[in-house]
Amino acid sequence: MRRRRAQVREVLPDPIYGSKIITKFINSLMYDGKKSTATKIVYGALELIDKKNEETKGIEVFNDAIENIKPIMEVKSRRVGGATYQVPIEVRPARQQALAIRWIISFARKRSERTMVEKLAYELMDAANSKGASFKKKEDVYKMAEANKAFAHYRW
Repeated sequence: MRRRRAQVREVLPDPIYGSKIITKFINSLMYDGKKSTATKIVYGALELIDKKNEETKGIEVFNDAIENIKPIMEVKSRRVGGATYQVPIEVRPARQQALAIRWIISFARKRSERTMVEKLAYELMDAANSKGASFKKKEDVYKMAEANKAFAHYRW
């Protein structure tokens, strides 16, 4: 039996854009407590997007990217009488955001551009335009949930 739900910690909005999502993004990007490095990478990527796109701002592209990558459905393994079923479930808003951030960062790290600033900027632009590896991941997760609709009655 589980005890309690984990306490949800509120993060402070970032100083430049006043956005809590950017703070969460910086914290997810950070390695070994190097927050200033992570901050430079994120703001550098947003500036690079500003330079590349004259008509849209970096923060708008960032928000569009997060919105486009948020998954609606996912599958969870559920054991019923010795068999394991992939049961489709709806994703809670907090988890949607967390997964979107995690996927964008992981696929940005795998890209082939030279610096992390470039990798992140191009991954965000691809995600905002509904293409790229992180968008494909979202689509794959959704297809998996659709394919396993037959097991939806095992939901708990």
